[in-house]
Amino acid sequence: MRLRSIAVVVALFAGSFALAKGKKDILPPYVLNAKTVLVVIDPDSDIDPEDPRANEIARKDVEAALVKWGRLEPMIAGRPADLIIVVRRGQKRPISETIPDARQNDRTGPTNPLDSGVQPGGQRGQPASSGPIGSTQSNSQASVPSIQAEMGQQDDTFAVYDGSVQRPLDMPPAWRYVARDGLRPHSVPAVDEFRKAVAAAEKAAEKKP
Repeated sequence: MRLRSIAVVVALFAGSFALAKGKKDILPPYVLNAKTVLVVIDPDSDIDPEDPRANEIARKDVEAALVKWGRLEPMIAGRPADLIIVVRRGQKRPISETIPDARQNDRTGPTNPLDSGVQPGGQRGQPASSGPIGSTQSNSQASVPSIQAEMGQQDDTFAVYDGSVQRPLDMPPAWRYVARDGLRPHSVPAVDEFRKAVAAAEKAAEKKP
């Protein structure tokens, strides 16, 4: 009887969780009306020395998947976009060696996608320093990023923000997907899940009187 009662409680909890998840799938109008998008790497993410281009590849794969979808047009840095999608690859191990580098979003050209209000508050990356007083270390040597041990999540992250507001990354995301291999190269499951969420939200909006 006790085991049966536990099973009933678990079933009820699972049902309530599914319902809560369904409510979270409701998207704000600015997502459904969006036509353009800017994809950037999470400014807080570091570089994995074993896979230094992981975040860059994820960004390009997301852009390619969005082009294939055809609903949103990826924009280049410096141009206004209706949505901002922030991507971050998870670490391969619970504790990994990483290199802080705020330049991951730099692309060829004079613009940076963290400009024009996209950058979150606070300073990112290692501050340039000339070292202790009396040190002979040069500025270029002191500012070289160093490898550090970091404990972080192993799941990939895909988050959608309103691109029409100032400092959009300081606001809660409209939609967020966190899963192991959610940004798996080429297939990019996160984009598929976002496409399903948009379709579900549009279908729900059509049913409203």
